[in-house]
Amino acid sequence: MKKYTTVLFDLDGTLIDSGIGVTSSVAYALEKMGITPPSRNELFKFIGPPLFQSFSEFYGFDENETDKAIEYFREYYKEKGVYECVMYDGIIELLKSLKLKGYKLALATSKAENFAKEIVKFKGFLPYLDYVAAASADEKSRATKDAVMEYALELCCEKDKSKIIMVGDRHFDINGAKKHSLDSIGVTYGYGDEKELKEAGATYIVNTANEIDELLK
Repeated sequence: MKKYTTVLFDLDGTLIDSGIGVTSSVAYALEKMGITPPSRNELFKFIGPPLFQSFSEFYGFDENETDKAIEYFREYYKEKGVYECVMYDGIIELLKSLKLKGYKLALATSKAENFAKEIVKFKGFLPYLDYVAAASADEKSRATKDAVMEYALELCCEKDKSKIIMVGDRHFDINGAKKHSLDSIGVTYGYGDEKELKEAGATYIVNTANEIDELLK
């Protein structure tokens, strides 16, 4: 195992299970748009990608409709959805351990910055994070995983990319890491699976938070 100095973490599906909050917010938005929401399982595909991409791709909304759907999503999310999440097992222990080992830790999420910061405060992550890199408020100018990771790298000020590793649960995280020439750890306990992570080219694949800790000696 090479020695890394900095770890970038995805949020949804990696540090927290945000399924209930995100899918409830999407269902609320669809209803306001005059669309009967499908089952919750059908809405899990909204977890990970930027909202403007998901509403456009999955429902064929034009730009104005997408903006309106995101506005409705936020109505529910800011009041209830942002708090409808749970930590995955072992996450706080993992963050504590990595900090004790001397790692810099950063968040790299496509969630809007105000919501990302509220969640890390609410769940108690903030004291362990050196940097929080998230999507811009409009979720457009800095929303893709590539753009968020570029921002995270700017914040971290680590010039040697071989010392930085990305942890995430979906191909968006792995592909973003590859684009920036970073190694990656794919986690199977989130919303992706081993097949997706292998096909994306994850450097390592683990099944638990404890395995991340063991990997990053």
